[in-house]
Amino acid sequence: MVKAIFPGSFDPLTNGHLETIQTAAKMFDKLYVVIMTNTQKKYLFNEQERVELARTIFEADEKIEVIGRPQELTIEVARELGASTIVRGLRNDADFNYEREIAQINKTLAPELDTIFLLTGPENSFISSSMIKETALFGGDVSKLVPPEVAIALKKKVRSDE
Repeated sequence: MVKAIFPGSFDPLTNGHLETIQTAAKMFDKLYVVIMTNTQKKYLFNEQERVELARTIFEADEKIEVIGRPQELTIEVARELGASTIVRGLRNDADFNYEREIAQINKTLAPELDTIFLLTGPENSFISSSMIKETALFGGDVSKLVPPEVAIALKKKVRSDE
């Protein structure tokens, strides 16, 4: 069984993430969507909320499993799960430069792991979690940019923070 991980903070999960996950799930026998922590980010949803939301979205797909690993190195999670590949989504050249550096560090620390980059389609190339959060916080409609479950959760979260 060929396994891969798609790590990220997913705060919140967007249609771009969804596209990458759906594409990667076709390539591997098992895909772990790993909810992690980026210490440079300020979160709207806590880790448990992000895990539960992603699990709801992918519950019908047996090839996809969502797990939370907030305080671990990506390479250690991949090793622990028996994954041979780290999947990363790219929207643009800035993403590529950033992700390439991470892939190079990971390859140095874990030569047995490969990283693959999957490009999003043009309809998702401009979507970022930070833009989604900002738009939702100011009352904008993000329903065309995120899965329906995320749109509902964002509305509830924004209302509860007022």
